[in-house]
Amino acid sequence: MKIIPYSNELKNEIKRLNIEWLEKYFSVENNDVLQLSDPENEIINKGGLIYYSSLNDEIIGTATLMKIDDTTYELGKMAVSENNQGIGVGKKLLEHCIIESEKMNLERIVLYSNTILESAIHLYKKYGFTEVEMDKPHYKRANIKMELKLKPIE
Repeated sequence: MKIIPYSNELKNEIKRLNIEWLEKYFSVENNDVLQLSDPENEIINKGGLIYYSSLNDEIIGTATLMKIDDTTYELGKMAVSENNQGIGVGKKLLEHCIIESEKMNLERIVLYSNTILESAIHLYKKYGFTEVEMDKPHYKRANIKMELKLKPIE
């Protein structure tokens, strides 16, 4: 399994993976449609990053780091294809996003999630994310906000 960065050839993979996941657990919201239909303008060109997990030349997972400001990014759009869940794809993507955030000397990563996603919440806590006060989330489905304070790489 390897982690690869966004490329125009992979543009539709973030949408495919996230729509599959959202339709299974929640519903697709307007903000999802906007970001997933035009990831280059809505994420990349705003200072964000998109990563994919590839296994045997198949894209099986994705995650983004979306810029909030110069010291804070939001971890989002993390999705793993149903057939590849439980093999550590989410863990690898999360580790990669944390390492890349440290390399950028960010102070923190935030994320919005839902407590019904128990395994995801457990994974975030395992990597040091803690629950913080919820502000106005981008998504109706979000009922928890978490934060990871980073130690920049010297």
